Amino acid sequence: MADKVDLKRELKSYFTGSKKDWEEITLPAFAYLMVDGKGAPGGPEYVAALEVLYPAAYGTKFHSKLELGRDYGVPPLEGLWWADDFSAYTHPDRREEWRWTLMLMLPAWITQAHVDAAQAAQAKKKPDLDFGKVRMEALEEGLCMQHLHLGPFSEEGPKLDALHNRIMPEHGLTFNGHHHEIYLSDPRRSAPEKLKTVLRQPVKPV
Repeated sequence: MADKVDLKRELKSYFTGSKKDWEEITLPAFAYLMVDGKGAPGGPEYVAALEVLYPAAYGTKFHSKLELGRDYGVPPLEGLWWADDFSAYTHPDRREEWRWTLMLMLPAWITQAHVDAAQAAQAKKKPDLDFGKVRMEALEEGLCMQHLHLGPFSEEGPKLDALHNRIMPEHGLTFNGHHHEIYLSDPRRSAPEKLKTVLRQPVKPV
C-alpha cells in the first residue's frame, strides 16, 4: 500500500493564508462531500449535519484504503456561508437566517461510485443516519481573497468588513461565490484566542 496521503501538506496554499492581510489565490476545482442546512452554527441542524458528514467521510476513506489500496487523512472541516438577505449574514443576532454548506474535501482519485459504495456500507452500520443528505460535488472557486484568522469566530467581523468595503473596492473586485471558512482548529480542544480559521472570498473583476 502506498503512503498515506496528507491533503493539508500536498495543498499547503489551500489550507493556509497570510496572518497580516488578505492575499489573492487562484484555485482549481476540488471535490467534496457536502451537507446543506440553515440556522446558527452549533444549532440542532448544524450538529445533525456533522453527525452524518463525518461518518460519510470516514466511510469513504476506509473504502479507499481497503478497496483501492490508497489511504488518506480526512482533512479539516470547511463551510460555505450566506443568507438570503445579506444583511442577516453580517448580523450576529440573525444567525437563524444563515444558510450553509458543510464540506470535507476528497482526494482526486475518489469517484461518485466510491462514495456510493462507502455510503451504502455505512448505512447498514448506522441505519439511524440519513446519508441521503450527503452529496459529492465539485467546487471551482477560481480567483479568491484569502486570510488566516487567529482568534475567536466572533472577531472575524471587522476583517470581513474591511475586505468587503475597502480591499475589494480598491482592487476593482466584487463577489463571485459564498464566504468560505476552513476550520484548522477544533473549538472543543482549543482556546478561542488560539483558533485558526482560513477565511476565503471568491471574487471577480467588477
